[in-house]
Amino acid sequence: MSDVAEIHDLKIAFATDGEPVQAINGISLAAHAGEVLAIVGESGSGKTVTANTLLGLLPETATASGAVIIRGRDGGETDVVHATHKQLRAMRGRDAAMVFQEPSTALNPVYTVGWQIAEGLRAHTKMSRKEARAQAIDVMRRVGIPDPDKRVDDFPHQFSGGQKQRVVIAMALVLNAGLIIADEPTTALDVTVQAEILELLRQCRDEFGATIVLITHNMGVVADLADRVVVMFRGDIVEEAPAQQLFAEPREDYTKELLAAVPHVGRGKSARQDPNAAAPTAPPEGSLVVAEKVEIGYPGRFGRTGVIAVHGVDFWIGPGEVLGLVGESGSGKTTIGRAMVGLTSVVGGSLRVLGQEMRGVKSRQLTANRADVGFVFQDPATSFNPLLSIGECVAEPLVVHRPDMSDRDRRARVLELLDAVRLPENFANRYPHELSGGQRQRASLARALALDPKLLIADEPTSALDVSVQAKVLELFVQLQRDLGFASLFISHDLAVIDEVSDRIVVLRQGRIQEQGTTAQVLGNPQDPYTRELLASLPVPDPIAQHARREEWKAARAASRGA
Repeated sequence: MSDVAEIHDLKIAFATDGEPVQAINGISLAAHAGEVLAIVGESGSGKTVTANTLLGLLPETATASGAVIIRGRDGGETDVVHATHKQLRAMRGRDAAMVFQEPSTALNPVYTVGWQIAEGLRAHTKMSRKEARAQAIDVMRRVGIPDPDKRVDDFPHQFSGGQKQRVVIAMALVLNAGLIIADEPTTALDVTVQAEILELLRQCRDEFGATIVLITHNMGVVADLADRVVVMFRGDIVEEAPAQQLFAEPREDYTKELLAAVPHVGRGKSARQDPNAAAPTAPPEGSLVVAEKVEIGYPGRFGRTGVIAVHGVDFWIGPGEVLGLVGESGSGKTTIGRAMVGLTSVVGGSLRVLGQEMRGVKSRQLTANRADVGFVFQDPATSFNPLLSIGECVAEPLVVHRPDMSDRDRRARVLELLDAVRLPENFANRYPHELSGGQRQRASLARALALDPKLLIADEPTSALDVSVQAKVLELFVQLQRDLGFASLFISHDLAVIDEVSDRIVVLRQGRIQEQGTTAQVLGNPQDPYTRELLASLPVPDPIAQHARREEWKAARAASRGA
């Protein structure tokens, strides 16, 4: 069979107020029938622009030249670059379909998922409403959504993140499209859910006979799923090879840098700790955080009973220590972090932060401690005020907590902080939207350190970053923590990231601690089946090793679910 998609000498430019921005510089590639083709690269490499071009989803400001050919299962061809709107509508869904990065924004919140899955059937066929509903239920069952007969009438907000991604994949599969374009389909997912979605995409290829173009910056995901890899950098293809060959013998320096930046379990602090050293069983003297049988919950509304999110956990953070908190979404990680700064209520047990008991605490009692606690948010784009410059955002804690500080001293402190996080001084005059994701996260770290906090809470600070940018932010975090000596709660679902920064690890599941100990103990010799499942579900950038890990993950998942 001929190639399902072909791109010939594609050039794309975007009009701006100044000179046009060249996003793609004359690339050519092909997606063979029945394969998974991965297009990888950092943000700004042009991989998502290439994916959107395959479906004709470029904005009106874009100018494209060259040819992009999509071939359907019926043998028909569409040249996307020169197609009419009518031809594009006929091609989308039937010949090629997209699985978007963020399912919450891809799904319409006011329609049931069954209606949205059946929408493509109604647009492209003369199927009756009853037949379309039956087909929607069938494809929901095939992508692994439990009780599809009932869930077909549920709305998107009633599904978890992983289930919503399955719904989006069902929408792509319902018309039996020959080409599935998956744009960062696992970026926002926990490692265990990510492993399930990758298994589902593999099923799309094997059982549905679909060709998959996978857009990602996660080299572990590429090793798990891809047959062939295209590496992009600033609008050019710098390397193309079968997956095993690319990982074993990368030719280009840029490809080698991408692979070297991937964090590995066993190469971080766990490699430098003694795995036989006894883990402390009680908080050391001077611990900044001590939790004893703590319960954290959310109040109910309209007379309803509240929800307990964390159930009687014990942990502590010693002086200058980084405690890694890991688990899936809904495990209670962020709830614990928020409770430490008084944003969530402690309803049972005891939680002492910098000597302040958080159970029953009043807002005014927290004022004294606020300057000693820094917080790095998961998404700095939404935590910065878009109307303030980066310098003003970083200076905010100084304005609030040190009102006597002169403007000159405050400016000097801001520049000192930007230098500490390796941002140029002129970034102080830029606005948040003018910075990349990694630069914003560095600025967020600078703001959190503005008052020299004793405790820093970092909530998934690298989950949305490219792998090379993530590596730089983690390296920066480790260096600053070593130089400044602050204690930290580092929240993540990625055990490889936790290994880079943490001295001890607490594993949470559904609000309860499954396991805790030194990083070397938890990662080197996990005792709990759930910890073993988390470890096995983390993909590694080696196709041969990843094949073996996939089988380990299936066994670990079965043991964990049965535990």
